[in-house]
Amino acid sequence: MGAIHMQITILGIDLTKSVFQLHGIDANGGVTLKKKVRRWALLKILSDLSPCLIGMEACATRHYWAREIAALGHEVRLIPPAYVKPYVKRQKNDMADAEAICEAVTRQNMHFVAIKSADQQAVLMLHRARDLLVRQRTMLINALVD
Repeated sequence: MGAIHMQITILGIDLTKSVFQLHGIDANGGVTLKKKVRRWALLKILSDLSPCLIGMEACATRHYWAREIAALGHEVRLIPPAYVKPYVKRQKNDMADAEAICEAVTRQNMHFVAIKSADQQAVLMLHRARDLLVRQRTMLINALVD
């Protein structure tokens, strides 16, 4: 399996709550890896890989994983989920999603999301919490006035 890992140039990762689906291709576009990985084993497996391009769908927890994976020397790109959907070739499941991510990450005109630092995520969380409080306060005031 070590020789297979060395051939991977692009890796698509579909992250779920406990199991991550990996789909890797080589420089010729041939599939070299299709594997389910538990959350705790992901970084170990990726640390054994030669540096490659890794794509994931963007969401809050993906920023954490992107930072951890980038620290291992890989190039990580986050893609908005809506931009991955057109590349799903068959019914939606984790393997099909990982394959679609792997294809979408190679597109020249693809829009990628910048990886946020932990501090940036903390500030964003504060802004969202404040937004929620303002909306709730407005709802209460409007309920009292009516």
